Amino acid sequence: MTVHFIGAGPGAADLITVRGRDLIATSPVCLYAGALVPVELLDHCPPGARTVDTANLDLDQIVAELTEAHAAGHDVARLHSGDPSVFSAMAEQMRRLDALGIPYDVTPGVPAYAAAAATLQRELTVPEVGQTVVLTRIGGRASAMPAGEDLATLGASGATLVLHLAVQQIDRVVAELLPNYGPDCPVAVVAKASRPDEEILRGTLADIAGQVERAGIRRTAVIIVGKVLAATEFRDSHLYSTTRDR
Repeated sequence: MTVHFIGAGPGAADLITVRGRDLIATSPVCLYAGALVPVELLDHCPPGARTVDTANLDLDQIVAELTEAHAAGHDVARLHSGDPSVFSAMAEQMRRLDALGIPYDVTPGVPAYAAAAATLQRELTVPEVGQTVVLTRIGGRASAMPAGEDLATLGASGATLVLHLAVQQIDRVVAELLPNYGPDCPVAVVAKASRPDEEILRGTLADIAGQVERAGIRRTAVIIVGKVLAATEFRDSHLYSTTRDR
């Protein structure tokens, strides 16, 4: 018996990997984050599978479900939104499974930031404009940020920033980034990326907070900040250069 942690993708049901889909199809138990994972993925479950929405369960209850499946010898498809390596709360579940001696593996998924960049039709690493992408969030009620990972410190490099779980505090985000990036720095907010009801806001640090407020976006959104969003004049990549020795 194995617990399969599976990245279910950013929202569109067809953005799950083939491996993830096949694991769902062979697992008699499926635990999924109902508020974030597309319910259409449950169509891949085998007939008679036990499906459990974990949206209202605490960690102890989730681990109890995994332990019960293990005792019955059933594989579990544990679906997390996006890619489970980023802001998924997978680590605490794996720590519990390690203590219980329950085996698990991880299947990656399409992360929300990648779906947002695709929606914006932008590459986040543009030659001589931006070559570094920082994935982060801001401290709040859930947990504090480690020392040195505040926006003022991270923003000192001028790298492209992708913020998760931060749109509710867009005013704070803007205030902390303005000193390093300036009011004209391009910003995009993509809510519910890849879903039929996705919302896209484009602007600058000077006006993005107002746009977010008027649109009423409060969750399930990523904020992307950086010059790459508006870059049009940049050198071609060396990868396809005619001067490259092949």
